[in-house]
Amino acid sequence: MNLQLENKLALVTINFFCAAPNALSVYLIGDFNDWNRTSHPMERQTDGFWLLQVPLSHGHHLYQFLVDGEPMLDPKAMGVVRNDWNEPASLIAVS
Repeated sequence: MNLQLENKLALVTINFFCAAPNALSVYLIGDFNDWNRTSHPMERQTDGFWLLQVPLSHGHHLYQFLVDGEPMLDPKAMGVVRNDWNEPASLIAVS
């Protein structure tokens, strides 16, 4: 396999943080998990933030936080776009 192809297939671990100190549960949903509402539970931290590390491929990815079942955008995202259902989604670029 050539080096350029290997670099495109490489995964980068991304730290996702969600500020929801009063939440009972927070999940990360996005195009990288087919918007599955239960496959990526986040872990509550002592400071009230929720954390999850996810290996992502290079490129642009859409995502939302699911806070107690309600979608929430990431205020620290690189941008906001529309997903396949025309809903707002946070944008991250991985390189």
